Amino acid sequence: MAGIPTIVSPPRYRQAALRSRSESKRARIVDVAMRHFAEQGYEAARVGDIAAELGIAKGSIFQHFGSKDGLFFEVYKKAVRSFPRYLDAPPEIRDAGFFEVLRYWLARTEHLLHEDWIPYRVSLLGNYGTDLSLKREINRFLLAEDPYGTVPFVRFGMERNELRRDLDQEMAVSILDWTMERFQDALLTEELDPGLFRRHGDPQEKKEARIAQFLDILCRAIGAEGHG
Repeated sequence: MAGIPTIVSPPRYRQAALRSRSESKRARIVDVAMRHFAEQGYEAARVGDIAAELGIAKGSIFQHFGSKDGLFFEVYKKAVRSFPRYLDAPPEIRDAGFFEVLRYWLARTEHLLHEDWIPYRVSLLGNYGTDLSLKREINRFLLAEDPYGTVPFVRFGMERNELRRDLDQEMAVSILDWTMERFQDALLTEELDPGLFRRHGDPQEKKEARIAQFLDILCRAIGAEGHG
């Protein structure tokens, strides 16, 4: 009708709506894919099965992520971002010091199995079950983003004079990343298959003894003289 202006949505609003729908779709794909990768493993998980569960075309997933590797990489990033950082420990634990924070998280390692087994399984696949090119991307991400907050945690220990001053900070971060990851994996392997390592004694006592021994060794390696 003459004299009544036609209402047209500004392009920026339409673009924002499209972007929001696209991000929502990506998030749904990642959530479903995380469960598929966790349950099936990297090799056995099929993009077609993920698409079928979502009711979308397989090509739509490739349009968003480029490849199965690209999809897994996004799944892996979401998984490790869901884990707590070292300094997320309660204030009273942080006040007790660097090595007590480590003890706190090690004692709660089984939480990864009982409550976070899907992201933990995905993190295991990324760390041990992917090819070299994808592993390289994962390593770059871990270095760039520091999802566990290892760098500020090591700085925290140095500021409290609990760590060796002659030790390069990057080396301390690397040592902590390597040893904590492997030791927690060992604790969880025991939880999954008690017969693998444990032969005698009370399971809880064994776990506490192993944690104490690990922390003693780590303290001797990177702890300040006279600490521990």
